[in-house]
Amino acid sequence: MSGIDFLRKMFAGELPHATMMQQVGLTGGSAEPGLVVFTAVPGPEHYNPIGSVHAGFTATLLDSAMGCAVQSMLPQGRLYITLEFKVTLIKAVTRDTGEVRAEGRALNVGRRVGTAEGRLIDAGGRLLAHATTTCLVFEADAR
Repeated sequence: MSGIDFLRKMFAGELPHATMMQQVGLTGGSAEPGLVVFTAVPGPEHYNPIGSVHAGFTATLLDSAMGCAVQSMLPQGRLYITLEFKVTLIKAVTRDTGEVRAEGRALNVGRRVGTAEGRLIDAGGRLLAHATTTCLVFEADAR
């Protein structure tokens, strides 16, 4: 099935999410071609020793949203894997932040390379972090 069909089935509960997403308290999401959104609520289980949410929480949400945005543009038989990503943290995330929204937008998806950008925002629309990624695109049989 195509990337967008896979993602729509995942968000509809017909296919499982990646088990990693269980660690971030995923509360929802959506997919359309070129745009994927994940929502999650940070809690004390996501804290680092200094009393804010660990950057890995933010990185996981953004990596997933951006990668899935690339996936949403792929035809049947094509897969992707993240080659690199960069996250810039703007504001501290705490349990008081409430639900956050990770938006991934595909910038360019070609035969071999896909790029995307991401933003993590709070319920008030404040930017918490932004990111970019480069993904390798390949034939499913090439694995």
